[in-house]
Order: sequence, then structure tokens, then C-alpha cells
Amino acid sequence: MDLRFTPEENAFRQDVRAFLKGALPEAIRKKMVEGRSLSKDDIVTWQRILNQKGWAVPHWAKEWGGTGWTPVQQHIYQEEREMLPAPDPLPFGVNMVGPVIIAFGSEAQKKRFLPRIANIDDWWAQGFSEPGSGSDLASLKTSAKREGDHYIVNGQKTWTTLAQYANWIFCLVRTDPAAKKQEGISFLLIDMKSKGITVRPIQTIDGGREVNEVFFDDVRVPVENLVGQENKGWDYAKFLLGNERTGIARVGISKERVRRLKELAALERVGDKPLIEDPAFRAKIAAIEVELKALEMTLLRVVADERSRKSNRPNPASSILKIKGSEIQQSITELALEIVGPYALPYERDDRGLLRNEPSDGPEWAAPIAPTYFNYRKVSIYGGSNEIQKNIIAKAVLGL
Repeated sequence: MDLRFTPEENAFRQDVRAFLKGALPEAIRKKMVEGRSLSKDDIVTWQRILNQKGWAVPHWAKEWGGTGWTPVQQHIYQEEREMLPAPDPLPFGVNMVGPVIIAFGSEAQKKRFLPRIANIDDWWAQGFSEPGSGSDLASLKTSAKREGDHYIVNGQKTWTTLAQYANWIFCLVRTDPAAKKQEGISFLLIDMKSKGITVRPIQTIDGGREVNEVFFDDVRVPVENLVGQENKGWDYAKFLLGNERTGIARVGISKERVRRLKELAALERVGDKPLIEDPAFRAKIAAIEVELKALEMTLLRVVADERSRKSNRPNPASSILKIKGSEIQQSITELALEIVGPYALPYERDDRGLLRNEPSDGPEWAAPIAPTYFNYRKVSIYGGSNEIQKNIIAKAVLGL
């Protein structure tokens, strides 16, 4: 297998790099470099810039706004976007529910939702996890009982990222309580403006409010919002999660953050020398870079394999990418915490008693490092915990 890029692919990379660099607003790029939170307006602004170029959903079919790029070109585009660094298009629409609708949805659903997802006219949230149903997602209890032309939905979803902005949510719901747990689940698209939906924020350990609980109390959902067949939602969820796990590899993002580590280490001193010249610290950087190169080679093999794959079934190698990608991201935040040292604490509280993402002392660049470290503890959990991914590898890759 030849993993080298062709001259045409390298030329494509230069074109992508030039456009992204010229199109990304500097204020957004500065937030990305410094690890600060993006606003809703930041995400919407950037995705609409990409959509105007025709690059918001490059991996979709051309008839729904895709580019027709090869898997290698898609990989190059994603890597260049991450290394700039620039925000991802909203993943819940672009990478999750959009591909599910394309693969399994009705023509009416495609025409209704896909153009709005590409232009982020709709903000989607993911309604999968529940209290007690996270890693064992198939044990979910949120129910959908059909009454005429509607489903009546009752239950609760949790850890729902950015649901405070969402006007639509895609949910796994139990439509056949008598069936085996994986066989009685359906995939519903639910309007967040529906009567009976309540969103409650969850404050995370970093002081943020990015995740929420979502409650459904006798919510009426039109039957036309069922994706695919009733009780086949588990198959669609596995397809979605395979895409999500591959995306969690984030090679480009990790490359950019290693670059940032070196930049910050040059600012800090150990005795009379910059930290970046300390042999022990340099060895830690090198260890991450070795792991990152191995991850990149694995990702390229998966990309190459996509050329010949004809199935909607997820590539089990995505579990390998998810495990190693999340571990590398967490290692980078740990090393950043080592650089910032005591300036990571203490964090002050505002007049509501909430943690502010600003330290009471130290350089300005230190402010996001501790919150980012805490926030990234979740990377090894979402998209299916790393322990579950090891079980998948054992069965689907090793045949154990």
C-alpha cells in the first residue's frame, strides 16, 4: 500500500491551505490557537463561509452539496483545516445526522434537512446518552409510542452537547419494549420547539456550560420524522458512531497543538534556559510526536481502504483511531499543564459562584490550559468509551 501523496494531491493541499488561510476570520483563528471557547456566531459564520465555497460538507454525495473529492482529498482538507487551526463545521449535523439521512432517510427528509444542515440554518444536537445508558447505549429507556400519525416520546437524554443552541435533535428511542434491546430502537428527528421539551444545563468541571440534560414529556413527533425503518435505529446508530470515531482521531488538531506546546515551552524558563531546551521535556514531546506519526499512518490506511469499501457498515479500524487519537489529545493537555505549572490555579469565581476561565495570576496565555485539561478527560468516553472500543477490536479485528 503506497501512502505517499501524488503531485496532484500535494497541489490540492496548497490550494486548500491558501483558501482556508485567506477565508478564516483572524478573531476566530486567534481563539482556536489559544484554546478559547467559540461562540455560536463564530461557528455559524465559519460554516457559512465554507458552504458558500461548497466545502461545508465535502464528504456528502455531490447531489446534496458534496464536492466529489476522493477520500484522500477529504483527508487533506480536514488535516489542513485542523492545522490552521480552523473550526470544524457543526459535527452533529455535518458528520452525524446528515450522513445518516443520506444513507437511510427518505427523499423528503433529504430535501428538507440536508441543505439546511450544510448552511447551518438548523442547529442539531445528538440525543443518544441517558442516565445509566452511556457505554451500554442499547439499554436506553426513552420511549416512543405510536399513536396514529405521531410518536409520543417520553424520557431523558444527558450530556447533550450545545443543546442550548439546538432547534433540532436526533434521538434514539425505544419503539418496541418487548424486543431484544438492540432490536427495539428507532431513530427519530425531533423539533426542539415541540411542546414538552425541557433543556437544563450541566456545569462541567472546567466551569463551562456546553452539555445539558434534555427531558421529553409527552412530546408529539410526526411519523414522517422516523429515519428508515422502525426498530432499525441501532443499525443507523452504529453507522453514525463509526463516522464519529474516525473523526475523533484529529491528527491535524494534535499536530497544531504540539506546535503550540513547543511555542509555549519556549516562553517558560527552567533556570537560565527555556523549557523547550530541557532534555526531559523534549523527550516527552518526542514521545507524543512518535505516537502521532503512528496514528497518522493508521489513519491513512483507513482512508486508503475507504476507496474500496462499498458497505454502510462502520470500519472496525475506526475504534483504533478513536482510542489512540483520544489518548494523544489527553497527553497533549497534560504536557500543557506541566508547562503552565502553578499558573493553572487558582481560578476565581464570578458573582454567580461559577468558575471563570481566567486565572487570578500569570500570563494571559495560561488561562485556557487548565479548563482544556479538565474538558479533555471526556474525549476517551464520548463516541463510545475506550474500554468498549477495545471490545470491538477484539471481536471485529482480532476475531476473539
